[in-house]
Parts: sequence; C-alpha cells; structure tokens
Amino acid sequence: MATDRNSEAYIRPVRRLLTGLMVLFFLATFILWRIDNPRVERLRAQLVDQLVPSFSWAMAPVTKFSRMVEDFQSYNRIYEQNQELRRELQRMKAWKEAALQLEQKNARLLELNKVRLDPKLTYVTGVVLADSGSPFRQSVLLNVGARDGILDGWAAMDGIGLVGRISGIGANTSRVILLTDSNSRIPVTIQPSGQRAILVGDNSAAPPVDFLENPELVRPGDRVISSGDGGVFPAGLLVGQVALGKDRRLRIRLAADYERLEFLRVLRSRNPEKIAGQGDLIAPPGAPATPPELVQFPEDPIAPTDPHLDAGDG
Repeated sequence: MATDRNSEAYIRPVRRLLTGLMVLFFLATFILWRIDNPRVERLRAQLVDQLVPSFSWAMAPVTKFSRMVEDFQSYNRIYEQNQELRRELQRMKAWKEAALQLEQKNARLLELNKVRLDPKLTYVTGVVLADSGSPFRQSVLLNVGARDGILDGWAAMDGIGLVGRISGIGANTSRVILLTDSNSRIPVTIQPSGQRAILVGDNSAAPPVDFLENPELVRPGDRVISSGDGGVFPAGLLVGQVALGKDRRLRIRLAADYERLEFLRVLRSRNPEKIAGQGDLIAPPGAPATPPELVQFPEDPIAPTDPHLDAGDG
C-alpha cells in the first residue's frame, strides 16, 4: 500500500509537468504560426519540411479516413444518379409505349388510305368509342351518326377488310354490328371458284359459311369477298380467307384486325330501289304501271244481253 502511494505521489507531478509542457508547446506553435514575419515564415517552412515527412505514418490513418469519406460521398452521388437514371428510364418506357401506339395508329391510317375502293363509293371515317363485345352480342360504337349522314345497313371497314354493318343510329353516334355477331348474315363470293355462300356469325373469331353451292370446289386459303347480292353490301369488299376449323367445317379467317379496331370507314352506298305497289310486279317491261283499283276487266261474254231472258221465259 505504501508503494502505491509513493508511485502516485511520483506520477502526479510528472503528469502535471507533461501537461504544462504540452500547453506551452501548443501555445508556442500557435504564436509561431500567427507571427507575420519573413524570417518566421522561413522557419515555419523549414519545420514543415523537416517534420511532415517524418510523421507520414501518423497521417496514414487520417488519409485513409478522408478517402473513406470521399468514397462514401462518391457512392452517395452514384446512388442518386442511379435513381435518377431509373426515373428517366421509366419515363422513356412511357414515351416508347406512346410512340408505339402512335406508330400503330399511323400504320392503320396509312392502310386506310391504301385500300382501293370503287370510285363511286364515298366514305366517312369514324373513331371507335366503345366495344360492347360479349358472348351474346358483338358490336362497336362510332363517333359518327345521323348528323354525318350515316344510314342503317351501310358497310364498315378497317384498313384491310370488312368489319360489319351499321345497325342503330343516334344523332352523334352509330352502332356497328360485327360480322362475328350471331345476328350477322351476309352473302359472300369465294374466289377463284366463284362459289356463293352465306357468312353466318356465331360469336367466334372465325365464323362459318352456309348454303355453299359446291363445297368440293372450295379450298382453305381461298379469298372471300362480298358478293353484293340483295344490295346488303357493295360487291368486291374483302372479307377474309377460307380456313378449315377444328370441327372440320369451312370457316372464314377475317381480314380485319378485330383486336385493334380504332378507326372504321363507313361506306356510303346507294339505297336499293323500293317497289311502291303490286302493279310494278306484274307490269310488262316498258308499260306504265296501273294501280289495282283502276284496272278495268272486260265484260263477261256469257252474260245475257236480252232483258227478256232474265225473266226465265220458257
């Protein structure tokens, strides 16, 4: 115990002395660095040249730490740049999608312009507003209607083929019944055989054909166009190609792109001539029609002409 007390009594003065020397050293260094004198400036330069290289080992941890701080700051900047690039990439993807949609719309509009139609046929181009496709009804709504002169029964096409017919007109809109609808029946011609048939909608993507004259003359891949029979549609409109269904039934692979119906061309067609009366059905060619109530029948040659015979005289 006495030894410990003696050692403590010896260490305390030494500690105080070292502390005082350190304070004096730092104070002298401070004063030396604050003196503005050429000689002192040269002395400071000599001290730096002599002391700093010898203390490189002591500066190594400080240098390492400063480099770590710089690396961390650089990593932070790289992370922020990476996040900004990610946001830019997302925006570029959105712009790319918009550009692809515009390119597809432009291609379909160009296809509409390339379709060759009868010069007598004029058309009105409308935008598809809604698709009311369902298992029981398949139709689309256009933004053209009675104000644009649209009439019931007119044909509607996309950039390639026939899509359907107008069925229902409003002031500013009209409804198009698609060829795939179960209520759709149109006469078609199959080329090159020239066979006539009826395209029957059955709510499927490839509707079948019925009432085919000679099925043996029809092959898959044959071109199908509208026949124009009955004045339902103008003749020569492309419908699609013949295909053999899974049920071994002849079906039509439609030329129109039903998955991307955005613009439709409504064809103005002349209304068929209406028959006003029954006399027009039986009148000979070139003869004027006579209403039934004005037709005079000849006298009966067997009818009696002598009034005395009416009395029944023997």
